Amino acid sequence: MTTLKSKLKEDLTTAMKARDELTSSTLRLTLTAITKEEVSGKSARELSDDEVQKVIAKEAKKRREAAEAFAQGGRTEQAERERAEGELLDAYLPKQLTDEELDAIVTQAVAEARAAGAEGPRAMGAVMKIVSPKVAGLAEGGRVAGTVKRILAG
Repeated sequence: MTTLKSKLKEDLTTAMKARDELTSSTLRLTLTAITKEEVSGKSARELSDDEVQKVIAKEAKKRREAAEAFAQGGRTEQAERERAEGELLDAYLPKQLTDEELDAIVTQAVAEARAAGAEGPRAMGAVMKIVSPKVAGLAEGGRVAGTVKRILAG
């Protein structure tokens, strides 16, 4: 069975042979982040595919944030590079939920939370508890929280 980590390594080798600098450096940095995570605990261990996905998601998020920062600073070329790296990493993650899909999940969770008696400021936490496991890895936390706030206010 091919693990996500070994897929990244294979793709890195392919990219290096193809002299694809963007892919090579992005995958190299991501594999370094995975290795760092593997040795960060009390004892070194192999990460599960889910854990590897979390590392990739974190790396992709860093790229998106850096792209925004570079764009705001007028450094278009670097912003494009960061964006390209982020998109490359997104390909290894589960497809993100569309706004419509996320809205539907949140709307249902809001109804569940209200039915369970959650009102006012506490409703946010109750709804997040219901939504989070359903959208884990499929939508970024900030995006989910924003949607929950918007629907609760609606």
